[in-house]
Amino acid sequence: MKAVLRKSFGGLTREYYLRQLFFGFVVAAFMYWLKTALHGPTLPIVTWIALNTLLYPYARFVWESIVGFITGGNVFILPAIILLFAKVVTMFLCWQMALLIAPIGLAWLYWHHSKQERLGA
Repeated sequence: MKAVLRKSFGGLTREYYLRQLFFGFVVAAFMYWLKTALHGPTLPIVTWIALNTLLYPYARFVWESIVGFITGGNVFILPAIILLFAKVVTMFLCWQMALLIAPIGLAWLYWHHSKQERLGA
């Protein structure tokens, strides 16, 4: 069981994970304020926010992998406001859907690290 957790949840680099976790906390703070401003915090809301925040780096990893595959590493020159808008929208979408997207990333990380382990051994 420990190997499964290490290969999947420990599969991202520390720098990448902490950077994405920071942005996940930014979105979480906004969503917490948005959801609790009128009615106060409830256990389901706080649980949902916590799970999405912790799984956000893995969902973002999946998103960036898909975009990288589609664009092929090409660089597109666009106005900065469009790029900023696209980043913010995808950040919120990945955070909102982290419970659905992150398992794909976790499964891929487990498969990738298991494959690397077999090739290295």
